[in-house]
Amino acid sequence: MTLAFPNPSRSFDRSRNAVRFSGYDGMFEVPFFVEAGVLARSGAGAGPDQTDQSEADYLSAFDARRSAIHDVARKAYSNGRRTNYMLTASDFR
Repeated sequence: MTLAFPNPSRSFDRSRNAVRFSGYDGMFEVPFFVEAGVLARSGAGAGPDQTDQSEADYLSAFDARRSAIHDVARKAYSNGRRTNYMLTASDFR
């Protein structure tokens, strides 16, 4: 099966400092996380200091890059099956 993203839901996970979203391989849910630092760099006006960014800022940055994030998630998923995936800056190079 192919990894798909039919559910547009995403949320900010404070404990991981990342945005969580889900992909689906058939009937199996595959959890993904994108580090906040990746999204901070992509946000408008975001500086190197992430402390002034809100949860809404990270979610907006995710929404703006959703297609690219899904592409990176598909690539990470194709490299081997895991229980969850943390996408970092190195995955976006």
